[in-house]
Amino acid sequence: MNDLRIRLAAESDLPTLVRLRDAAARWMLARGVTRQWQPGELDEDHFRRVIAGDGEVWLAESESESADGGAVVGAWELWWDDEAAWGAQPPMAGYIHRLMIDRTTAAPGTGRRLLTAAEARVAATGRTHARLDCLADNAPLNAYYRDAGYRPVGLVEGKPQPGGPPKSFTLMEKALTS
Repeated sequence: MNDLRIRLAAESDLPTLVRLRDAAARWMLARGVTRQWQPGELDEDHFRRVIAGDGEVWLAESESESADGGAVVGAWELWWDDEAAWGAQPPMAGYIHRLMIDRTTAAPGTGRRLLTAAEARVAATGRTHARLDCLADNAPLNAYYRDAGYRPVGLVEGKPQPGGPPKSFTLMEKALTS
């Protein structure tokens, strides 16, 4: 699978987004990552609020010859501010959240490709940095983002979570080139 179709999520994609998020949570739990995501934490209303609000939700589908346009292989949220983690900031960054991969349909390297697509979307708006937060005690995920060019720039403790208890996060940032 070399080709992906990236598109904005629509109302009709809400069940798919919940399924994808819950599957990613179950995958993490099966590997001993117990403090990150839990199945059932986010429902359709969460994604509906992001789509209708100040953010974007993107889906990636494998390009195929099938009538349905291919299998959904991943998704992510892109916000234009994140005061809960970063405080008030000038409009220089896009904030990537909930990078999700379908481990049953996605080829190796899909996560990095989706991260690159999110960064390209941020750069296309004229913003110069991509930012994300990563569960502070998830060392493999922190290393994944460092390997993708992100650098830790801070720590936020007790960040409120939709559907769950507050958690501590490493703040990570990447300068984008145009």
